[in-house]
Amino acid sequence: MAKDKTIYTCSACGACTPRWLGRCPGCGAWNTLIETVAEVAPAAASGRNRLGAAHAPLAPAAAVQSLAEIEAQDMARTPTGQPELDRVLGGGIVEGGVVLIGGDPGIGKSTLLLQALDTLPLQALAGRRALYVTGEESGAQVALRARRLGIVGAQVAVLAEIQLEKILSTLAEQQPAVAVIDSIQTLYSDQLTSAPGSVAQVRECAAHLTRFAKASGTAVILVGHVTKEGALAGPRVLEHMVDTVLYFEGDAHSSFRLIRAIKNRFGAVNEIGVFAMTERGLKGVSNPSAIFLSQHAEPVPGSCVLVTLEGTRPMLVEIQALVDGGGPSPRRLSVGLERDRLAMLLAVLHRHAGVACADQDVFVNAVGGVRISEPAADLAVMLSITSSLRGKALPKGFIAFGEVGLAGEVRPAPRGQERLREAVKLGFSAAVVPRANAPRKKDKAFEGLAIHPVERIEEAMALARALN
Repeated sequence: MAKDKTIYTCSACGACTPRWLGRCPGCGAWNTLIETVAEVAPAAASGRNRLGAAHAPLAPAAAVQSLAEIEAQDMARTPTGQPELDRVLGGGIVEGGVVLIGGDPGIGKSTLLLQALDTLPLQALAGRRALYVTGEESGAQVALRARRLGIVGAQVAVLAEIQLEKILSTLAEQQPAVAVIDSIQTLYSDQLTSAPGSVAQVRECAAHLTRFAKASGTAVILVGHVTKEGALAGPRVLEHMVDTVLYFEGDAHSSFRLIRAIKNRFGAVNEIGVFAMTERGLKGVSNPSAIFLSQHAEPVPGSCVLVTLEGTRPMLVEIQALVDGGGPSPRRLSVGLERDRLAMLLAVLHRHAGVACADQDVFVNAVGGVRISEPAADLAVMLSITSSLRGKALPKGFIAFGEVGLAGEVRPAPRGQERLREAVKLGFSAAVVPRANAPRKKDKAFEGLAIHPVERIEEAMALARALN
């Protein structure tokens, strides 16, 4: 079969050239030309039908309907047997859906997917097997890992192949219910001359696999490499092609792993699943708050517990701060929180609460390796900094949450009632919260929890000193 003609397209301006150049002739940008498959123009017709023939591919494939006429149907989901993974996926795998999962090398992507394929319910597969396509390991290496994890693998077929055309032929022949491609960066197509892992190869292979998934109903899971910055390697358009994007996070020195949904067309985004790496593979953690809380017998200065929200799940996370004598240029470092927001909170703390840290080094850490991006962590961060600066611990069983504005006001956090219920469930006794999040009437669900509503950061600081 003859190869399709390829051209080089500038990713900056869209200009095309028949051969690769270091500099784009259109906009002058360097190293922006990417190899792509040239589109074949339809055969031209003669006479008055020539215009219609030229635009025939643009004709609609289905009748145009109004939105009110289209019947909305819920997508059927197949649980994977891994509750934490199902939570992130929105309930399970969707027929014909395409999932992209990325993470650092060795973090456990292949291990989790092998476990998920093995625990898929047989009745849900309707006699169809799952296919695991490995481009980085041999079949013997995959079998060795499965044996170590205690995976039987009777319903999992393995294919060691990196050529896209052979993979698509096998998928069409086997018609699996779920297919895992590990990884998309190792595949290549004969239609392109670039090496596997290049932008053109990754985009072309992902497009063909996505097209197959939509046409056949096979759920396809793509494993992607990440760059040193933590983003998925390859073109950004890869994330737009797929239905769901998951990121595997975790510290190499910790046994805990987090999987986070960044995009999900069939469920909620920003959901988080927590796993523990054991000798028998990854195990879901049903109560993640336990791993993010401190193990101190007594309260220590610089520690404050925050009730954060990850998707639909409230979690308790310990925020630790250390304020120490600095030099002429004090440092502000944060792990798990935004550094720019830390600098802003220190300015608010000085201006409105009279707590000065201008000549001090300030270090803030979210325990357990969790990353907190919501502004509801502001109040807990400021209370932990003040506690460390004064050398006085906050009372035992104390929690706080709330966004702090530049004017010193404490703004409400979303779903405050659910956060408070989670604190009650874990036995906390005192909470400083925004006034808008405080229950308006007595509720038995909050018995045993003394709720102290505040409107300004000055009130929160005075209340923390009074509770000591």
